[in-house]
Amino acid sequence: MNKVLKKPLTLDQEISLGIYKKLYQIRRVEERIAESYPEQEMRCPVHFSIGQEACAVGVSEYLNEKDHVYSTHRCHGHYLAKGGNLPAMIAELYGKIDGCASGKGGSMHLIDVEVGMMGASAIVGGSIPLALGSALTYQLQKKKNVAVAFFGDGASEQGVFYESLQFASLRKLPVIFVCENNMYATYSSIEDRQPLDNIFERAKFSNMPGFRTDGNNILDILNISKEAIERARNGEGPTLIECRTYRWLDHVGPNEDIDVGYRTRDELNSWIKNCPLKNYENYLIKERKFEENKLKNIRNSIEQNIADAFEFAKNSPFPSKKDLYEGVY
Repeated sequence: MNKVLKKPLTLDQEISLGIYKKLYQIRRVEERIAESYPEQEMRCPVHFSIGQEACAVGVSEYLNEKDHVYSTHRCHGHYLAKGGNLPAMIAELYGKIDGCASGKGGSMHLIDVEVGMMGASAIVGGSIPLALGSALTYQLQKKKNVAVAFFGDGASEQGVFYESLQFASLRKLPVIFVCENNMYATYSSIEDRQPLDNIFERAKFSNMPGFRTDGNNILDILNISKEAIERARNGEGPTLIECRTYRWLDHVGPNEDIDVGYRTRDELNSWIKNCPLKNYENYLIKERKFEENKLKNIRNSIEQNIADAFEFAKNSPFPSKKDLYEGVY
């Protein structure tokens, strides 16, 4: 049910550069985390989205602070794309009291309610029914807001995925289901797990629009997500979006995993050549005629912000014993 889209987007200079800032920030923040992780000061598992940044940024671009996003264990990009506080995120990874979850959540449980980043669940498919609940609340309260559930291809095999699509379509809820299909659930390829590689087409069984996007082409994602969000705000119901992308690093941790044997070096390299950040940078320079110096200045500013965030995190205190039972229910 891959409907014909409206005409391609026209992005003004401010929006175009804002998208670049988010893409570059997510990439460099995660690279810095990967560089620092072996120091063993971050005492939590980390799941990187390097190579997948366009999915988070493209979907979040047309959301506002009152719209709710629910994420997965691989949540750094979603948090930052939604406008989450960077120093608080880094402090959280270091387990510090100034972290976005007071040092108790770690990498897999980032949250910033003020900007609508409602949290992340390490349970496969856990984001889906939570977004459904926000969408139902919006509808009952007659609010023109939208909820988004990010999840991976592995979550599309969970019963809650199908149940939620059915209920959302039946009630015409303002929710966007975004499947980041990076081709693997841990170390199992989608070909070994699913008889048909057609996640987006499963929308038709719930009578809702379904789209497959090039998850490394942010312009494609922007075009599709804008229409889906407009539909939801106008009371026309949910949409399923499948973003086909690829993670460059191991399922968990800062290293490569070619030696594990479930994917090849050639496969990884082919996706690295299709880098979403580089694709968009080339678009800005070659088609939009942006000057390289302008982009360089943006990059330099972001690098300083990242350095400041890490300094803030390292200088932040750990939670005290009296904080042990705070936030426990």
